[in-house]
Parts: sequence; C-alpha cells; structure tokens
Amino acid sequence: MITIEHLSKTYRKGAWALLDVSLQLDKGMTGLLGPNGAGKTTLMRILATLLTPTSGQVRVNGISLGRPEEIRQMIGYLPQHFHIYPQLTGRDYLDYVAAMKGITDRSARLKEISRLLEMVNLQEKADKKVRTYSGGMKQRLGIAQALLGSPDILIVDEPTSGLDPQERVRFRNVLTRFSIDRTVLLSTHIVADIESNCRRIAVMNKGRLAMNGSLAELQACGKGQVWEAVMSHEEFALMDPMSVVSTRTVPEGVLCRFIGAAAPVTGAFPADPTLEDGYLSLLRRDRHA
Repeated sequence: MITIEHLSKTYRKGAWALLDVSLQLDKGMTGLLGPNGAGKTTLMRILATLLTPTSGQVRVNGISLGRPEEIRQMIGYLPQHFHIYPQLTGRDYLDYVAAMKGITDRSARLKEISRLLEMVNLQEKADKKVRTYSGGMKQRLGIAQALLGSPDILIVDEPTSGLDPQERVRFRNVLTRFSIDRTVLLSTHIVADIESNCRRIAVMNKGRLAMNGSLAELQACGKGQVWEAVMSHEEFALMDPMSVVSTRTVPEGVLCRFIGAAAPVTGAFPADPTLEDGYLSLLRRDRHA
C-alpha cells in the first residue's frame, strides 16, 4: 500500500509540477490518467525514490521516503524511457539487472529469469540480442526487469506507448495477472489501457489530482455533457475540429460526437457517456474552473 499526503514538487522560479496531491493506493491496479504534462511522471519518480518532493509525505507499506533503500526493495519501476543494453541478449540483460538488485544466488536468479521470460512471452527470444527486439518486445523485457525480485509494488509509466494493439493487450494482461495480490500503479493518457484492467482511477491535470474514484464515477462525469449530431459532409467541413471528439460515417453524412454543457449545433441530441467521454468532460470542466 502507498499513502500520499499533501505532496508537492516545485522547481526553480516557482514552477510547480505537483500541488497538494493526496492519494492512497491499495492492492490491485490503479490507473493514473492525465494528459501529457499533468504531473504523472513526476509523481511516479517520487514514489520510486528518484526525485525528492518539496513538501508532503509518502509512505510505502508504512515506510517513509527517508528510507529509500528499503523502499527500493519493495518497488519494481518501469519508466517510460528506460536504458537497455542492445549488445546483450534478453536473458543476459535480466541477469545483469538482477545482480544489480542484489539477487546474488545465481541458480535462483536464473530460475526467476526463466520464469519471467515465460510470463512476458519472451522465452523463445531470450538468447537473441536486444537490438533485434521490436518495440513491444523491449517493453515486455522492461516489465520483466521491473518484476525481478517479486516486488510488492509495481509502478509503470506509459508502458503501452508506441505498441501495436496486439502487443498492448498482451502487456495489459501481464499487469493484470501481477496485480491480483499486489499494488500496481499504471500511468497512461490512453483511456483504453485502464478501462478493462483497473479497479480505481486517479486523474491528474496541471499537477493537481482532479479525481480519484471508480471507473463508474469517472464515466458519470460525462452525464449531460455528451451530444451527437448528424451533419452533411459540407456542414462537417465548416466545423471547428477541436470541438468534435469523434466521428463516424453514416448514410446521412457524418455522425459527430461533442462534449459540452449545451447542445453545440441545432439538431444535436444527448448521448450516453463512455469512460473516455467522462474523462474528457472532467478535463474540460477542470480547464474552465
């Protein structure tokens, strides 16, 4: 469990990346959702003891950030961009990382590496050079290194960025299996990454915590805020593209979907919100607050 209380991070000249963030992360997977620049990576780097907060408290299984070595023994961390040695094989890379993590028993180390390679479906490529891996394979190798030592807590930052749909599904399934009896924090700006896997969602925007709750609560943020209208191709060509969140071609023209407090065009009708609609509605309200 991770407890975050009134956490802030301010840089020189008063620019802040986090402002008074309070959050509790229990067992299971929590999605950390927010646009680029919302403060997600800053928060995760603080939790991983790679960055010192300006103020506030963090406790990982009851241990404060003042004891970073103990916390690092409990946390597996996969940053958005992680260093990998292209000249090593996948197996040798994991062996190197395991040794760096203090797993000194070579027999036990190799046994765990084989187990993790199978978990992330890389056993057939384990003895190939990492430079030959696809982007998805490198991400799966990254999650394997984060899982070395069976940490109680896993923190992953934008793990599906750049992956094809099949790789994204496979990656999410690995995280879901791991989160059954552990705490997982999954940072993303892709709503689909959390829709079928996360028990709870925390939404960040402009360094603040905009929402913390269930998927149903986030979806409800879009109630009364979603509209659809069928427009001719000529009418659609005159629309401000920033006002339309999705489109679909229909026999009558283009079915447009909008987010807003009032009907955006004549003939628009209310629509049931999706999870993404709720997220966009929340960001819109937060932007205008």
